[in-house]
Amino acid sequence: MSLGFGLNLEQTQKLIMTPELRQAIKILQLSSLELTDYVNQIILENPLIEAREEDYNFPEPKEKKSSEVDWEDYIEEMRNLPERPMAVEAKQEFTFENMVTRGVSLQEYLLSQLGLIRLKSSEEAMARYLIGNIDTTGYLAVTLEQAARDLRKKVSEIEKILHLVQSLDPPGVGARDLRECLLLQLKQKGLLNEELTRLVQNHLEDIGAGKLQRIAQALDITVGRAQELADMIKSLNPKPGASFGGEEEIRYIVPDVLVQRVEDEYIILVNDTNIPRLTINQTYTSILHKNSKVDEDTRNFVEGKLNQALWLIRSIEQRRMTIYLVSRAIVTMQREFFDRGVKYLRPLTLKQIAEEVGVHESTVSRATANKYMQTPQGIFEFKFFFSSGLNTNKGECASSESIKSIISDIIKEEDITRPYSDQKIADILQERGVKIARRTVTKYREELSIPSAGQRKRY
Repeated sequence: MSLGFGLNLEQTQKLIMTPELRQAIKILQLSSLELTDYVNQIILENPLIEAREEDYNFPEPKEKKSSEVDWEDYIEEMRNLPERPMAVEAKQEFTFENMVTRGVSLQEYLLSQLGLIRLKSSEEAMARYLIGNIDTTGYLAVTLEQAARDLRKKVSEIEKILHLVQSLDPPGVGARDLRECLLLQLKQKGLLNEELTRLVQNHLEDIGAGKLQRIAQALDITVGRAQELADMIKSLNPKPGASFGGEEEIRYIVPDVLVQRVEDEYIILVNDTNIPRLTINQTYTSILHKNSKVDEDTRNFVEGKLNQALWLIRSIEQRRMTIYLVSRAIVTMQREFFDRGVKYLRPLTLKQIAEEVGVHESTVSRATANKYMQTPQGIFEFKFFFSSGLNTNKGECASSESIKSIISDIIKEEDITRPYSDQKIADILQERGVKIARRTVTKYREELSIPSAGQRKRY
């Protein structure tokens, strides 16, 4: 067999990931807040892009026989961009109650109380040092020995000031471990006694495991009294500082899509009111006029920036339309949920939505990533609508979220002195037509943060 060499012409198709395509993909998967930051950054980098109050509708470019773009015609089209009423509607309907602003930090709150106490300058310095070393959960993050070395004081002096800091609000602040935190709270509430002290010091693990009989035997009390004491401990806050704002920026939710019911129909609004409306800087585009006398490098620079600006506008508009179509498909397929609540959520996959919209599954994944929808039932992350399911005796399929809701209701209705085991809950669901195994009930119960039957039992 002889080997030879030759040239063959072959035509193939393949997707080339251009910078513009990467940008479009990135824009699609950004949330509303993230896109706002991204657009503002692009505005700073591209002198041809300006923000304006009005909205835009991206015009389709006219076909050209020549490879040269008629920039004068295109710029004239950009001057006459119409407004998009959808954005105005969304702006009117958006409720700022869903937003959370920065609160007072724990350190600020403690220092404000410290300012009301008359102290020597050295004592105040020690107190400020300790407060500065309290973490966001409310615990002291430095040892007394380290504090004494840093401040060149005796450990006894530091401990005295620590007791002062621990007397401040919230109760339990400045504790060095969980046990001290709980004891401080009980003391400030006037509840601390020998039983509770022994319980906190020796039986916290038993409380968590619901081993009330073991506690009762160790403390020589009845099981009912052990449960009463355990309830007192559970009512305390293990992280007294967690409710305060930290130094870092607080995350808050702005829904990307608003779904509202009008009579028997649902109106879908893409909430992009916080995204800057973009326009082209006419001063720079005048350089592209045919009679403009500029050098070739300047013209190429402006053309490049203009192309970037137009692609950005197109990508944002495409993102809006994709999110709208995906949201509309979700509302259509989950109509019963929107009408009646979580129990009626149906199993749904990205593939089903992709087929309904006519896009690739990965496009749906990007369009729903890190985004939230405000519905008549509340605000939900998009991924909430995509869940697996279990078969029913009627040949239908119930979503995992709807089954979790039913499990929660079953447990709420149980006799607290004889709580249902996971097997009993599975049997009840079987009677209601849901085919489910005990281990699946256990999994869903744990995902709902519901204790086991032994821990729920009341004496």
